[in-house]
Amino acid sequence: MKIDRARAQRAFADYAAHYNTADPKVKLKIDHTYRVAALCSRIAESLSLPQQDIDLAWLSGILHDVGRFEQLRRYNTFIDAQSVSHAALSVSVLFDEGRIRDYLDDTNADSLLRAAVEWHSAFRLPDSLDERTQRLCQILRDADKIDILRVNVETPMEEIYNVTTAQLRQSPVTPAVMDAFYEHHCVLHSLKKWPADNAVGHASLVFELCYPESLRIVDEQGWLWRLLAFKTDNPDTARAFEKITAEMKRWLKANGC
Repeated sequence: MKIDRARAQRAFADYAAHYNTADPKVKLKIDHTYRVAALCSRIAESLSLPQQDIDLAWLSGILHDVGRFEQLRRYNTFIDAQSVSHAALSVSVLFDEGRIRDYLDDTNADSLLRAAVEWHSAFRLPDSLDERTQRLCQILRDADKIDILRVNVETPMEEIYNVTTAQLRQSPVTPAVMDAFYEHHCVLHSLKKWPADNAVGHASLVFELCYPESLRIVDEQGWLWRLLAFKTDNPDTARAFEKITAEMKRWLKANGC
């Protein structure tokens, strides 16, 4: 199986061009896709995988969010809870509609790629995955989490979560969200009640990263610390973020960063 990166990138660009690329939300997902693909490749290389699997990891990054464009067109939001699972929609676009053949002719990788796309945003991976499939899923999930930190700094949270600046700056942090953070795992969407919960939730994604290279990238990029420098007018929230930042620094140091 040979993956033609140039062909796959053209196929993605052609697909995205059917949407309003002048829309900042569309551009956000296009840029995010290319960055995630590059991160997938870097993480896979750090594991000394065969070139075929490195290319496969890169392609999973290109494919993982294709459903986001239809999600935005149909529902005008990227919030799955208010619309539809973007991972399931990506699977539908690629495999039910047959668009996966725009990216590669060989069908041997379909089950691997389908699993990676299907499970990339799930709270946990199923136990039934074989070793190679699980690794591909983990690489993609790491890369996606890493770039989500960047997206939540570069893009105003008001735009992402459809809230006002006043709502964001006055927001408390839900105690259950804080508990999940201090338990060192990602935060379930159902626990998030306030806008500030999203910043805590996204920072907590770092606890779920699987590979040393992923933690090195987080430390190198610095988006995590900018995310945790959360601007708030709520004194309780300010104190919460100070404690969160200190705990994250302690945890990263304990894990080799």
